[in-house]
Amino acid sequence: MKVLENYMSKETDLVKQMEQLAKKAKAASLALATISDANKNDFLEQLADALEKNRSAILEANAKDVEMGESLAIGKQMVSRLALDDAKIDAIIDGVKDIRALKDPVGEILELIKRPNQLAIQKVRVPIGVVAVIYESRPNVTIDCAALCVKAGNAVILRGGREAFNTNKILAKAVEEAIESSGLPEGAVQMVPTVNREAIKTLLKLNRYIDCVIPRGGEALIEFVIEESKIPVIKHSKGVCSIYIDKDADLDMAESILINAKCQNPAVCNAAENLFIHKNIAPKALPRLAQALHEKGVELRLDGVCEGIILCNDINIPLHPATEMDFHTEYLDLILSVKIVSSVEDAIRAVNTYGSGHSDAIVTEDEEAAQKFLKSVDSAAVYWNASTRFTDGNQFGFGAEIGISTDKLHARGPMGIRDLCTYKYVIRGNGQVRE
Repeated sequence: MKVLENYMSKETDLVKQMEQLAKKAKAASLALATISDANKNDFLEQLADALEKNRSAILEANAKDVEMGESLAIGKQMVSRLALDDAKIDAIIDGVKDIRALKDPVGEILELIKRPNQLAIQKVRVPIGVVAVIYESRPNVTIDCAALCVKAGNAVILRGGREAFNTNKILAKAVEEAIESSGLPEGAVQMVPTVNREAIKTLLKLNRYIDCVIPRGGEALIEFVIEESKIPVIKHSKGVCSIYIDKDADLDMAESILINAKCQNPAVCNAAENLFIHKNIAPKALPRLAQALHEKGVELRLDGVCEGIILCNDINIPLHPATEMDFHTEYLDLILSVKIVSSVEDAIRAVNTYGSGHSDAIVTEDEEAAQKFLKSVDSAAVYWNASTRFTDGNQFGFGAEIGISTDKLHARGPMGIRDLCTYKYVIRGNGQVRE
């Protein structure tokens, strides 16, 4: 895998190189589909070692990217996602080891059907083939996607953002070393060798070689990929997640869940952005929750009823009136939109109206209300008395994830190695013909 070497200026050269890259991935995918779990695990072991060996170079390259990002004012959330330290590299290496320990999904028999004519029909899990991942900022995605795709028997084409160019170059070097050491086919993992956005447009037309595209990043990137792609897209879109505090909520529990969902790491897609509170509990709950959030540095954007409750209780916090657009916004920051609702049905409508179909939670002691919420909210993950921050591949026991899909077809929610597979039917007979 030769990566990030020469900037390609001529459009004809760009198209040709992207086609060559995709063809190489297609050839590699056919070989990867049949290799043993031991061979894939050897690659992952070599990858963990290569990351450790290149640790200093990774940190040095990342420091350059962070410095450049800050000078270009890319925003503190993106800089936070971009920055690596020893602890984050340890986590990346541990993630590779966790993936290595997972059971190989390839070849798993999902269903066995025995027909009256004695045909034996097996539904068998197989790799997707060639996966292209287009992402921004987070350099850990480079390693997570390489490890997950190979474990699931897929070839992968990676295209990271320009803000992580130097870091991804060194990470790609570590992947290349592991591929060579383990004897995986050339082209198993490749990185697009340019930050030229025209390369993405070219890749997205190569549906003859690439089987699916997974974009991870901001709304603009997702929309760009959807509009340009001739290849099926599995969207990992924004996370406008909501917490609903029901009239029968335990307020100690509600406060703990809300603070965790909003404040533990506000710059991630499973952090809460909206809070809905039942009108019957709001006079008691809102002053307490508002004060607790304010002490954590959270800016509250309040609907009119919320403002009235705060003023009546003489709570000394800044008042920011909420707009309709605020409830559609993924802040990725210590900002929370708050609205009073009249019923669980009203809360469900609010979540389905404003949310992005990612992760939403109800806090209540009323099982009937909880079941109604869990059944009616149209999101990838729905919670009863738990924080939305658990929507994560590791937390679900999947190992690292390639992302959190907000689609409904093929994969939904945290996308692990099983979701990087499809299936085929294997039919065994003894001479049967159809009459």
